[in-house]
Amino acid sequence: MSEEGGGAKRFALVGTDYVYPRTTNQILLNYLKAKGIKEEDIMVNYTPFGQSDWQTIVSQIKAFGSAGKKTAVVSTINGDANVPFYKELGNQGISATDIPVMAFSVGEEELAGMDTKPLVGQLAAWNYFESINTPANEAFIKEWHAFTKNPKRTTNDPMEAHYIGFNMWVQAVTKVGSTDHDKVIDA
Repeated sequence: MSEEGGGAKRFALVGTDYVYPRTTNQILLNYLKAKGIKEEDIMVNYTPFGQSDWQTIVSQIKAFGSAGKKTAVVSTINGDANVPFYKELGNQGISATDIPVMAFSVGEEELAGMDTKPLVGQLAAWNYFESINTPANEAFIKEWHAFTKNPKRTTNDPMEAHYIGFNMWVQAVTKVGSTDHDKVIDA
C-alpha cells in the first residue's frame, strides 16, 4: 500500500476454499478497511483444492486491476494449484509491475518445474526457502540430497519444520531421559 511498495489501492484476495485462506482473508479484509480501502476495491475469490483452470479467474483479476487504481493480489492458493495460476498470469501478460502477487502459500517445490521468467518480481512469504544461502541451510540441503540420492530434489517448508521439530523433540527426550509428554514439553 505504501508508495515504496507500489501504492496498491485495490486488492484481489484469491485463495483455496478452506479455513486458512478464509481466516487470513477475513483478517486482511478488516485490515484493508481500517486503512481506508473501500469494499468495492476488494475482490475475494475462493477455488476448490487442485484448481487447474485459472483463465476466467485471472481474466477477472485483470479486469478488476484495469479500473484505474493500482491493484495487487494476495494469494492463499494452496500447493500445486499455484502452477496453473502463475502460468495463466503469464499467458494473459500480467507481470509483477502490472498486478503484483504476494503469495502466502507457495514454496519453491511447487514452482520448481515451471518457467519462472514470468514470475520475476512476484513475492512470497513462507517459513522456509531452499534458496536462502546460509551454512545451516546448505548442510540441511546436502543431507537431504544424500538421503534421497537425488541432487536435484527440492527441499520445502514442511520438511524444514519437521526436521527442526523432530530434532527438538529428540533433544528434549535426551535431556529428560524419558518420552513422557509432560516432561518433554517442559524440557
